[in-house]
Amino acid sequence: MTGPTEYLSVDGGTIAYEVSGSGPLIVLAHGMGDSRAAYRAVAPVLVTAGYRVAAVDLRGCGESSAAWPEWSRTAIAGDLLAVIRHLGGPAVLVGHSISGGAATIAAASEPELVTGVIELAPFTRKQSVAMGDLRVKRFRQGMLRLLGAVVFGSTRMWRSYLDVAYPGPKPADWAERLATVEAGLREPGRMRTLQGMGRTAPTDAGAQLANVRCPVLVVMGTLDPDWADPHAEGSAVVTALPAGLGRLEMIEGAGHYPQDQFPDRVTALVLAFLRLDAARA
Repeated sequence: MTGPTEYLSVDGGTIAYEVSGSGPLIVLAHGMGDSRAAYRAVAPVLVTAGYRVAAVDLRGCGESSAAWPEWSRTAIAGDLLAVIRHLGGPAVLVGHSISGGAATIAAASEPELVTGVIELAPFTRKQSVAMGDLRVKRFRQGMLRLLGAVVFGSTRMWRSYLDVAYPGPKPADWAERLATVEAGLREPGRMRTLQGMGRTAPTDAGAQLANVRCPVLVVMGTLDPDWADPHAEGSAVVTALPAGLGRLEMIEGAGHYPQDQFPDRVTALVLAFLRLDAARA
Protein backbone atom coordinates (compact mmCIF):
# COMPACT_ATOMS: atom_id res chain seq x y z
CA MET A 1 0.00 0.00 0.00
CA THR A 2 1.53 3.26 -1.10
CA GLY A 3 -1.23 5.85 -1.05
CA PRO A 4 -1.01 8.80 1.37
CA THR A 5 -3.14 8.74 4.49
CA GLU A 6 -6.41 10.60 4.10
CA TYR A 7 -8.95 11.42 6.77
CA LEU A 8 -12.75 11.51 6.85
CA SER A 9 -14.69 13.13 9.65
CA VAL A 10 -17.71 11.11 10.74
CA ASP A 11 -20.03 11.31 13.71
CA GLY A 12 -17.83 10.67 16.76
CA GLY A 13 -14.35 10.99 15.28
CA THR A 14 -12.05 10.75 12.27
CA ILE A 15 -11.46 7.70 10.05
CA ALA A 16 -8.05 7.25 8.38
CA TYR A 17 -7.71 5.47 5.07
CA GLU A 18 -5.55 5.31 1.96
CA VAL A 19 -6.53 4.85 -1.66
CA SER A 20 -4.43 3.39 -4.48
CA GLY A 21 -5.14 2.51 -8.09
CA SER A 22 -8.06 3.18 -10.38
CA GLY A 23 -11.08 1.19 -11.47
CA PRO A 24 -13.97 -0.40 -9.55
CA LEU A 25 -13.83 0.35 -5.83
CA ILE A 26 -12.86 -2.21 -3.20
CA VAL A 27 -12.82 -1.26 0.49
CA LEU A 28 -10.68 -3.32 2.88
CA ALA A 29 -11.49 -3.38 6.60
CA HIS A 30 -9.35 -5.14 9.23
CA GLY A 31 -10.07 -6.83 12.57
CA MET A 32 -9.71 -5.60 16.13
CA GLY A 33 -6.28 -4.78 17.53
CA ASP A 34 -4.97 -4.19 14.03
CA SER A 35 -4.70 -1.60 11.28
CA ARG A 36 -4.96 -1.39 7.51
CA ALA A 37 -1.47 -2.90 7.38
CA ALA A 38 -3.24 -6.25 7.71
CA TYR A 39 -3.82 -6.00 3.94
CA ARG A 40 -0.28 -4.94 3.01
CA ALA A 41 0.24 -8.08 0.89
CA VAL A 42 -3.23 -8.08 -0.68
CA ALA A 43 -3.91 -4.45 -1.65
CA PRO A 44 -1.02 -4.04 -4.15
CA VAL A 45 -2.12 -7.14 -6.09
CA LEU A 46 -5.68 -5.82 -6.34
CA VAL A 47 -4.38 -2.46 -7.56
CA THR A 48 -2.26 -4.19 -10.21
CA ALA A 49 -5.35 -6.16 -11.28
CA GLY A 50 -7.14 -2.90 -12.10
CA TYR A 51 -9.05 -1.93 -8.98
CA ARG A 52 -9.25 1.20 -6.88
CA VAL A 53 -8.42 -0.03 -3.39
CA ALA A 54 -9.25 1.83 -0.18
CA ALA A 55 -7.72 0.34 2.97
CA VAL A 56 -9.40 1.69 6.11
CA ASP A 57 -8.29 1.99 9.73
CA LEU A 58 -11.32 1.12 11.87
CA ARG A 59 -12.45 3.57 14.52
CA GLY A 60 -9.91 3.66 17.33
CA CYS A 61 -7.28 1.81 15.27
CA GLY A 62 -4.22 2.72 13.20
CA GLU A 63 -4.30 6.41 12.37
CA SER A 64 -8.01 6.89 13.04
CA SER A 65 -8.88 8.93 16.12
CA ALA A 66 -8.69 6.97 19.39
CA ALA A 67 -11.71 8.07 21.42
CA TRP A 68 -15.16 6.86 20.31
CA PRO A 69 -18.52 6.50 22.05
CA GLU A 70 -19.07 2.88 20.94
CA TRP A 71 -17.42 -0.03 19.15
CA SER A 72 -20.34 -2.07 17.79
CA ARG A 73 -20.42 -3.62 14.35
CA THR A 74 -23.32 -1.31 13.53
CA ALA A 75 -21.18 1.72 14.34
CA ILE A 76 -18.26 0.34 12.28
CA ALA A 77 -20.65 -0.32 9.38
CA GLY A 78 -21.67 3.34 9.48
CA ASP A 79 -18.02 4.39 9.20
CA LEU A 80 -17.40 2.07 6.25
CA LEU A 81 -20.49 3.29 4.44
CA ALA A 82 -19.36 6.87 5.00
CA VAL A 83 -16.01 6.06 3.36
CA ILE A 84 -17.72 4.35 0.40
CA ARG A 85 -20.09 7.28 -0.02
CA HIS A 86 -17.21 9.77 0.19
CA LEU A 87 -15.25 7.86 -2.45
CA GLY A 88 -18.19 7.75 -4.83
CA GLY A 89 -19.16 4.07 -4.45
CA PRO A 90 -20.58 1.55 -4.88
CA ALA A 91 -17.93 -0.84 -3.64
CA VAL A 92 -17.17 -4.42 -2.86
CA LEU A 93 -16.54 -4.54 0.88
CA VAL A 94 -13.95 -6.89 2.39
CA GLY A 95 -14.17 -7.32 6.16
CA HIS A 96 -12.03 -9.36 8.55
CA SER A 97 -13.24 -10.70 11.91
CA ILE A 98 -15.30 -7.94 13.60
CA SER A 99 -15.51 -5.97 10.36
CA GLY A 100 -16.88 -9.05 8.58
CA GLY A 101 -19.97 -8.56 10.71
CA ALA A 102 -19.86 -4.83 10.01
CA ALA A 103 -19.75 -5.54 6.27
CA THR A 104 -22.90 -7.63 6.61
CA ILE A 105 -24.70 -4.74 8.29
CA ALA A 106 -23.44 -2.24 5.71
CA ALA A 107 -24.67 -4.39 2.82
CA ALA A 108 -28.08 -4.88 4.38
CA SER A 109 -28.45 -1.22 5.34
CA GLU A 110 -27.47 0.42 2.03
CA PRO A 111 -27.54 -2.16 -0.78
CA GLU A 112 -27.03 0.54 -3.40
CA LEU A 113 -23.56 1.22 -1.95
CA VAL A 114 -22.37 -2.37 -1.47
CA THR A 115 -22.40 -4.67 -4.50
CA GLY A 116 -20.58 -7.58 -2.86
CA VAL A 117 -19.19 -8.68 0.48
CA ILE A 118 -16.15 -10.82 1.30
CA GLU A 119 -15.94 -11.91 4.92
CA LEU A 120 -12.61 -13.23 6.19
CA ALA A 121 -12.90 -15.26 9.42
CA PRO A 122 -15.97 -13.20 10.31
CA PHE A 123 -17.72 -12.78 13.63
CA THR A 124 -21.17 -12.34 12.12
CA ARG A 125 -23.43 -14.51 14.30
CA LYS A 126 -24.31 -14.95 17.95
CA GLN A 127 -21.60 -17.11 19.48
CA SER A 128 -21.98 -20.05 21.85
CA VAL A 129 -19.49 -22.52 23.31
CA ALA A 130 -20.33 -26.18 23.82
CA MET A 131 -18.50 -28.26 26.42
CA GLY A 132 -16.98 -30.39 23.69
CA ASP A 133 -15.44 -27.32 22.07
CA LEU A 134 -13.00 -26.98 24.98
CA ARG A 135 -11.44 -30.31 24.07
CA VAL A 136 -10.04 -28.66 20.92
CA LYS A 137 -6.62 -27.44 22.04
CA ARG A 138 -6.18 -24.54 19.60
CA PHE A 139 -9.66 -23.22 20.45
CA ARG A 140 -9.01 -23.49 24.18
CA GLN A 141 -5.66 -21.75 23.89
CA GLY A 142 -6.96 -19.02 21.63
CA MET A 143 -10.02 -18.31 23.74
CA LEU A 144 -8.08 -18.02 26.99
CA ARG A 145 -5.46 -15.70 25.50
CA LEU A 146 -8.06 -13.59 23.74
CA LEU A 147 -10.09 -13.26 26.93
CA GLY A 148 -6.95 -12.33 28.83
CA ALA A 149 -6.15 -9.54 26.39
CA VAL A 150 -9.71 -8.17 26.47
CA VAL A 151 -10.32 -8.46 30.22
CA PHE A 152 -6.91 -7.28 31.44
CA GLY A 153 -5.91 -5.00 28.57
CA SER A 154 -2.73 -7.01 28.21
CA THR A 155 -0.53 -6.44 25.19
CA ARG A 156 1.46 -9.53 26.19
CA MET A 157 -1.68 -11.68 26.09
CA TRP A 158 -2.64 -10.25 22.69
CA ARG A 159 0.78 -11.12 21.33
CA SER A 160 0.36 -14.61 22.76
CA TYR A 161 -3.05 -14.88 21.09
CA LEU A 162 -1.55 -13.85 17.74
CA ASP A 163 0.97 -16.67 18.00
CA VAL A 164 -1.97 -19.12 18.11
CA ALA A 165 -3.99 -17.19 15.51
CA TYR A 166 -1.10 -17.60 13.02
CA PRO A 167 -0.53 -21.39 13.12
CA GLY A 168 2.32 -22.83 11.12
CA PRO A 169 4.40 -20.53 8.93
CA LYS A 170 4.40 -16.85 9.77
CA PRO A 171 4.66 -13.99 7.24
CA ALA A 172 8.21 -13.11 6.19
CA ASP A 173 7.96 -9.79 8.04
CA TRP A 174 6.54 -11.36 11.22
CA ALA A 175 8.89 -9.60 13.67
CA GLU A 176 8.12 -6.23 12.11
CA ARG A 177 4.41 -7.07 12.03
CA LEU A 178 4.35 -7.86 15.76
CA ALA A 179 6.35 -4.74 16.60
CA THR A 180 3.90 -2.58 14.64
CA VAL A 181 0.87 -4.14 16.32
CA GLU A 182 2.37 -3.79 19.80
CA ALA A 183 3.45 -0.20 19.21
CA GLY A 184 -0.04 0.65 18.03
CA LEU A 185 -1.70 -0.88 21.09
CA ARG A 186 0.59 1.07 23.40
CA GLU A 187 -0.65 4.38 22.01
CA PRO A 188 -3.17 6.13 24.28
CA GLY A 189 -6.67 4.74 23.84
CA ARG A 190 -5.78 1.93 21.44
CA MET A 191 -5.98 -0.92 23.95
CA ARG A 192 -9.29 0.48 25.13
CA THR A 193 -10.49 0.11 21.54
CA LEU A 194 -9.44 -3.55 21.46
CA GLN A 195 -11.20 -4.16 24.77
CA GLY A 196 -14.33 -2.34 23.62
CA MET A 197 -14.52 -4.29 20.37
CA GLY A 198 -13.81 -7.56 22.17
CA ARG A 199 -16.76 -7.01 24.50
CA THR A 200 -19.27 -6.39 21.72
CA ALA A 201 -21.52 -9.22 20.58
CA PRO A 202 -22.13 -9.94 16.87
CA THR A 203 -25.89 -10.23 17.35
CA ASP A 204 -26.51 -7.01 15.43
CA ALA A 205 -24.74 -8.51 12.40
CA GLY A 206 -26.52 -11.84 12.72
CA ALA A 207 -29.87 -10.06 12.71
CA GLN A 208 -29.03 -8.56 9.30
CA LEU A 209 -27.83 -11.68 7.48
CA ALA A 210 -31.29 -12.43 6.07
CA ASN A 211 -31.53 -8.85 4.77
CA VAL A 212 -28.38 -8.95 2.60
CA ARG A 213 -29.14 -8.73 -1.13
CA CYS A 214 -25.66 -8.92 -2.69
CA PRO A 215 -23.37 -11.93 -3.19
CA VAL A 216 -21.24 -12.91 -0.20
CA LEU A 217 -18.01 -14.92 -0.03
CA VAL A 218 -17.01 -16.30 3.37
CA VAL A 219 -13.38 -17.39 3.79
CA MET A 220 -12.32 -19.45 6.81
CA GLY A 221 -9.03 -21.05 7.83
CA THR A 222 -9.15 -24.71 8.82
CA LEU A 223 -7.00 -23.96 11.90
CA ASP A 224 -8.71 -20.77 13.06
CA PRO A 225 -8.52 -20.88 16.88
CA ASP A 226 -11.53 -18.63 17.32
CA TRP A 227 -13.84 -21.55 16.59
CA ALA A 228 -13.67 -25.24 17.47
CA ASP A 229 -15.11 -25.96 14.02
CA PRO A 230 -14.39 -23.10 11.57
CA HIS A 231 -16.14 -24.91 8.71
CA ALA A 232 -19.34 -25.20 10.73
CA GLU A 233 -19.21 -21.48 11.60
CA GLY A 234 -18.66 -20.44 8.00
CA SER A 235 -21.43 -22.74 6.81
CA ALA A 236 -23.81 -21.29 9.38
CA VAL A 237 -23.13 -17.76 8.08
CA VAL A 238 -23.84 -18.87 4.52
CA THR A 239 -27.01 -20.72 5.57
CA ALA A 240 -28.36 -17.62 7.34
CA LEU A 241 -28.07 -15.57 4.13
CA PRO A 242 -30.85 -15.62 1.52
CA ALA A 243 -30.61 -18.79 -0.56
CA GLY A 244 -27.98 -18.72 -3.28
CA LEU A 245 -26.18 -15.55 -2.16
CA GLY A 246 -23.42 -17.02 -0.03
CA ARG A 247 -20.47 -19.30 -0.68
CA LEU A 248 -17.85 -20.70 1.71
CA GLU A 249 -14.19 -21.27 0.90
CA MET A 250 -11.80 -22.97 3.33
CA ILE A 251 -8.05 -22.36 3.33
CA GLU A 252 -6.12 -25.35 4.59
CA GLY A 253 -3.68 -24.52 7.37
CA ALA A 254 -4.82 -20.92 7.84
CA GLY A 255 -5.69 -19.47 11.22
CA HIS A 256 -7.63 -16.30 11.98
CA TYR A 257 -5.63 -14.14 9.54
CA PRO A 258 -5.85 -15.90 6.16
CA GLN A 259 -5.12 -12.67 4.25
CA ASP A 260 -1.78 -12.39 6.04
CA GLN A 261 -0.76 -16.05 6.20
CA PHE A 262 -1.86 -16.96 2.68
CA PRO A 263 -2.24 -13.67 0.77
CA ASP A 264 -1.87 -15.32 -2.64
CA ARG A 265 -4.72 -17.73 -1.93
CA VAL A 266 -6.96 -15.01 -0.50
CA THR A 267 -6.20 -12.63 -3.35
CA ALA A 268 -7.05 -15.31 -5.90
CA LEU A 269 -10.41 -15.88 -4.21
CA VAL A 270 -11.09 -12.15 -4.05
CA LEU A 271 -10.26 -11.62 -7.73
CA ALA A 272 -12.45 -14.57 -8.79
CA PHE A 273 -15.32 -13.11 -6.73
CA LEU A 274 -14.78 -9.68 -8.28
CA ARG A 275 -14.90 -11.11 -11.78
CA LEU A 276 -18.23 -12.79 -11.00
CA ASP A 277 -19.49 -9.56 -9.45
CA ALA A 278 -18.56 -7.64 -12.61
CA ALA A 279 -20.28 -10.26 -14.79
CA ARG A 280 -23.47 -9.99 -12.73
CA ALA A 281 -23.41 -6.19 -13.09
